[in-house]
Amino acid sequence: MGGASDREVLTWPLFGEGIRDLARQVAASGYQADIILAIARGGLIPAGALGYALSVKNTFVLNAEYYTGVDTRLDVPVILPPYLELVGVEDKRFLVVDDVADTGHTLAMVHDFCEGKVAEVRTAVVYEKPRSVIKCDYVWRRTDKWIEFCWSREEPVALPKDGSAVAAER
Repeated sequence: MGGASDREVLTWPLFGEGIRDLARQVAASGYQADIILAIARGGLIPAGALGYALSVKNTFVLNAEYYTGVDTRLDVPVILPPYLELVGVEDKRFLVVDDVADTGHTLAMVHDFCEGKVAEVRTAVVYEKPRSVIKCDYVWRRTDKWIEFCWSREEPVALPKDGSAVAAER
């Protein structure tokens, strides 16, 4: 990978500003989500922060896998167990949140998973890349650069139970 000019570096203070801006976009649009759906792992921190900023306490998590390493991924994204069952939420408005819409395939899969099973579903990301197959409803920044997220810039302090390296998710 190249130098700093090839990268978008998201610091914690900048993340705080970005989430507030993203929340303002959602609020200004008039959309009032009943449930925030975080795509794990990258969407967990943005989803929690948006939940506070938008006063939405009800947060669901959906585990998905697509990237298995830097620039290596599965043929299609898959939902991992435990599986989310959309029962009793037919009248709820969802805001699906992730850190980045890179190819957009994972976000599109989750959007399609929800659509028709809930009242309305919209998407929000911190970053959207030009190649994304889904155009998100709310985006803080658009970039085609490699993104260094504040929560994953440093090496893990522990390895997974199986001893494998942790996949880069950018």
